[in-house]
Amino acid sequence: MPLAIFALTIAAYAIGTTEFVIVGLLPTVATDLHITLPLAGLIVSVYALGVTFGAPILTALTGRIERKPLLLGLMALFVIGNSAAALSPSYEMLLVARVIAAFAHGVFFSVGSTIAADLVPENRRASAIAMMFMGLTVAIVTGVPLGTYIGQVFGWRATFWVVAALGVIAFFGIATLLPNTLKKAPPASLFDQVRVLGSGRLLIVFAMTALGYGGTFVAFTFLAPILQDVTGFSEKSVSLILVLYGIAIAAGNIGGGRIANHNPARALIGLFLAQAIVLLVFSFTAFSPVLTLITLAALGFLSFANVPGLQLYVVQLAKEHRPGAVDVASALNIAAFNLGIAIGAWLGGLVVETPMGLAATPWVGAILVAVALLLTLWSSTLDRRAALTLKTA
Repeated sequence: MPLAIFALTIAAYAIGTTEFVIVGLLPTVATDLHITLPLAGLIVSVYALGVTFGAPILTALTGRIERKPLLLGLMALFVIGNSAAALSPSYEMLLVARVIAAFAHGVFFSVGSTIAADLVPENRRASAIAMMFMGLTVAIVTGVPLGTYIGQVFGWRATFWVVAALGVIAFFGIATLLPNTLKKAPPASLFDQVRVLGSGRLLIVFAMTALGYGGTFVAFTFLAPILQDVTGFSEKSVSLILVLYGIAIAAGNIGGGRIANHNPARALIGLFLAQAIVLLVFSFTAFSPVLTLITLAALGFLSFANVPGLQLYVVQLAKEHRPGAVDVASALNIAAFNLGIAIGAWLGGLVVETPMGLAATPWVGAILVAVALLLTLWSSTLDRRAALTLKTA
C-alpha cells in the first residue's frame, strides 16, 4: 500500500476514537457539567446526526475544492472541533463542538474512500478502502479504551486534547504523504445531488448499508449487559472481551476488503448470510460463556467485513448511474452507515424493554441483516440483467 494510505488511516484512527470514546466518558461528562445521563447521551446522538446529515451536504458543497486541500481543511476542522470540546464551559457548547467534529468525520470518509481507491490499481481498491477504515477499527480496539482511561484519570477534557493532537499528526501526515495531483470527480450540480436520491439502484445499496451494518448494533449496543446479565461474565472480564471483539472487527475489515475486491455484490451476499446466521446463533449461545466467546469472534469479524464491499459497491454504481455525483453518493453511504447505527441502537432499546429482554436482541438484528441480504440478491440480479442487456445490444 502507498504511504499516503497510511496517512488516511491515521486520520481515520483519530476520527474513530472521537466518535466512540464519548460512550465511556458519559458518566464523567454528566457529573462535571451537572447534567443527567439521558442528556449526556444526546452528545452521542447529535454526533451521529451531524455525520448523517452533514456528510452528503458538505461533500456536495466542497466538490470543487482540490482533494488534498480539502482533506487538510477537514483535519483542521476536526482539530478545532475537539479543541472546542475540551474547552467547552457548558453542555450546549459541547454539543456544538461535537457537531463541528462530526461534519469533518462525514466528509472525510466519503472523500477519503474515493482517494484511497484511486491511489492503487483497480484490483486492490477494496483493500485500499479497508486499510483506511482499519484506522476506525483499530480505534475501537485501542483508542476508545485508552481515551476512556485518560478521561477517568485526568478528566474528560484531557481525552479531547489527546484526540485533537492525533488530528494534528494526521494533518501533517496528509500534508507530507498525499500526492498533490489527486484525481477528483467532476463537481456535482445541485440537480445531480438531488438525482442521487432518485436513483433506485443507489437507494437499494443505501438500504443494504443501513440494515446490514446496523443489524449488528441491535445487539452490539447492549453487548456489555448481555455478557454480564445473560452470559454471566464479570465486569472486569467484559472489558477484555470487548478488546478481543475489537481485534476480530479489525481482522474482518481487512478480510472483507480482500473478499470484495473483484465482485463486491457477490461478496456481500456471502457476508450478510453468514452475519445473519451468526446473530441468530448468538441468541442461543449467549447463555454459555465458552460458546459466547466463539460466537463473538465470528460476529466481530463479520460486523465490519461488509464495510469495504458496501463502500466500493456504491462507488461503482454511482460511476455508472450518477457519474456527476460520485462523492455525494459515497457521502450518502457514509450517512447510511450512521443511520444504521441509530436504527440498530434504537430498535435494540425497544427490544430490551419488552418481556423478551436482552437475549432477543441478536435474533432481531439477524432479521435486519436478512432483509439486507434479500436487497443484495435483488441488486445482484439487476447487475446481471444490465450486463446481459449490454452484451445483446
